[in-house]
Amino acid sequence: MSTQTTRWSQFGTLIIVFFFWGFVAASNDILIPVFKEQLHLQQWQSQLVAFAFYVAYTVGSLIFLFISKLIGQDLLERLGYKNGIATGLIISALGTLLFYPAAEQASFPLFITGLFIVGLGFSLQQTAANPLAIIMGDPRLGSQRLSMAGGINNFGTTIGPLIVSFAIFGSATGGNASADIQSIKIPYLILGLAFILVALIFKFSSVPNKINLDEVADEESENSAKVLHKPSALAYPQLVMGMIAIFVYVGVEVSTAANLPEFMKEHLNTPTDQIAPYVSLFWASLMIGRWTGSIGAFNISNSAKSILRFLMPYIAFGVFLLVNKIANHDITPFPVYALIIVALVICDLLSKGNPARQLLIFSCMAIVALLIGIFADGMVSVFAFISVGLFCSTLWPCIFTLAIAGLGKHTNKGSSLLILMIMGGGFISLLQGYLASPHLLGIQFSYFTGVACFAYLAYYAIKAKAVLKQQGIDYDVKAGPGH
Repeated sequence: MSTQTTRWSQFGTLIIVFFFWGFVAASNDILIPVFKEQLHLQQWQSQLVAFAFYVAYTVGSLIFLFISKLIGQDLLERLGYKNGIATGLIISALGTLLFYPAAEQASFPLFITGLFIVGLGFSLQQTAANPLAIIMGDPRLGSQRLSMAGGINNFGTTIGPLIVSFAIFGSATGGNASADIQSIKIPYLILGLAFILVALIFKFSSVPNKINLDEVADEESENSAKVLHKPSALAYPQLVMGMIAIFVYVGVEVSTAANLPEFMKEHLNTPTDQIAPYVSLFWASLMIGRWTGSIGAFNISNSAKSILRFLMPYIAFGVFLLVNKIANHDITPFPVYALIIVALVICDLLSKGNPARQLLIFSCMAIVALLIGIFADGMVSVFAFISVGLFCSTLWPCIFTLAIAGLGKHTNKGSSLLILMIMGGGFISLLQGYLASPHLLGIQFSYFTGVACFAYLAYYAIKAKAVLKQQGIDYDVKAGPGH
């Protein structure tokens, strides 16, 4: 399965689901004010939109593990990989069908149930898709393929809100919540049809349905005699530490952006309606970093890769500027950010495509960015906090690659356990929100929460490298020059 080149026909099909995950997740932010206004909800009730969607990932992972235990076999091994993704898409499509009766009855519980079911389907898709992205070619380029897939995911987060706003409000800006609740049902029925169509595409695609995971583990190691065939996934230290890493990574990513509006209101007196482009730039920074980090997966010359490493981040930045211009946002404050992107390019070059090294360098840079944001003020702090998105960008693929490396037949269970830890997005953001209270740390110093998270990620980079080296997996050797 693992050849020296990326299998682009398979990978091109696979990244469709990465787009959907980003498209739906970001579009939820458009639904929140509509539900709040039209269904007369309190603020905490409207936030159940995000809660229901993300908790579905955790519930879905637990269901996956329970069914695997019940049948005495890994569920994906029984069902198959592409069949698993197709099944997940059908489950998500069933969730979108609930939007029709929910809109007809103006029922918030039905809307929430529909989103929860969409998230359940996404959980199964993620469990299958992330390992597939890593093994669709040379495993040493696995983290870079995941970065590319993540870049497609972020493209979905960029255009999803615009398309859904246009479908619901009749304009790309969606600057108010005056849309009728009935206007929601048709866009989501169309989305459901798209899920079904892509499920059929997967069913008849060349995406592999079966993988010899023990063989993949042997190929990852420089010395197959060192490969550990342990009795359970949790017996692998790289996975256990990686689960904590995913928890704090998703947490710090979500909480950094979630607390930015309050910081800007308190320290810059920025009106709420002017904050959206800055939050947008944080998420666009993830796209910028992931597009940059994916260059090594392309089958092109080293000189072409060098050119693209400088060009790609600015193409992604241009997409951000264009999207916000279309949405009639003021983009005049943002050109200075092009200078900050230079730091990303330098760090990407220093990492040489090695996931452990990239995790260490990017985590350290994120700590520096947070400390600048904490001890400076004004727009310097704002752009410093936003730049954390640049250094968060490739951490998911780095952590995921390191955590499931060498797991062999336990890879799918390991993947599901990592997806389970997405719940960190809720817990860490709640922790920072609590510490941001004026009688505790305050909003600015609450960002020390993020510093602690990145400190653990830097530790994991060092520790995982050592653990994997003992198993014959050395990314310094495998990455080599030009990667």
